[in-house]
Amino acid sequence: MTGMIHRNTTTIIAAMSLSLAACTIIPDAPNVASSPMAEGTAVALGQPVAVGEVVVTPIKVIEDSRCPVNARCVRAGRLVIETRISGSGWRDTANISLGETFGTHGYVIALVSGEPGKTTQSEIPPGSYRLVYELR
Repeated sequence: MTGMIHRNTTTIIAAMSLSLAACTIIPDAPNVASSPMAEGTAVALGQPVAVGEVVVTPIKVIEDSRCPVNARCVRAGRLVIETRISGSGWRDTANISLGETFGTHGYVIALVSGEPGKTTQSEIPPGSYRLVYELR
């Protein structure tokens, strides 16, 4: 009988350990603004900004081939940002180039600024980009 009690106790303890392991605390995702920043604000990747009646969120850098500020280039290069544009009842995703516009659902969005400028010394970490969008 003592062996049976010991076996049952071991089974119960093992089951409780598995249950507790399933209760692991997972930290919250990085703090990304839940409400959009004010129009004209330079925002980071993943940070929404109000642009007129739509919300624009830069998702990721697709291309940054801009000429470094401390170099001479034959070609200016370009900065292209994958951007989510959300309106009332719709959402689009587009690759928007610095200085160019993108039209959707009657709105024309422009990426008007992308900082920091490139240098020849190092690559820009994705978290360092600050982008400004405008409604045209």
